[in-house]
Amino acid sequence: MKSKKIIQLVVLGVFILILSSFKNETKIALINQDTKTIIATFDGAEAYGYNFIVSNDDDEESTITFQNADDEVLEAFDLASEALIGTTMKVTYTAVTEIEAGEDGFENEIEVLTITKLEQIEN
Repeated sequence: MKSKKIIQLVVLGVFILILSSFKNETKIALINQDTKTIIATFDGAEAYGYNFIVSNDDDEESTITFQNADDEVLEAFDLASEALIGTTMKVTYTAVTEIEAGEDGFENEIEVLTITKLEQIEN
């Protein structure tokens, strides 16, 4: 009887160890949250975020994709619609760098951009 309980405890312990080895990506920490403002032209929404085109001092264009937008922004502007494409806007956003532990055990930095305020600029 005593050996049966010992065997059950050992099997239970092995089962717990096996289950604990199956870990998905886990967020470890938030590193930095900055608020920034840019002037950009709305270029449309995709499944992965909201695209805006910005020009630097050398008139070179690049695209910034915002993964999130605050509810107030989405209520005021229908970013899923194509009607706003080409509209110049003042975009205020936060940039949060997250560190995630990957399945391979290495840490990955991911920058998540969230629109906190939008103002349409008249051309």
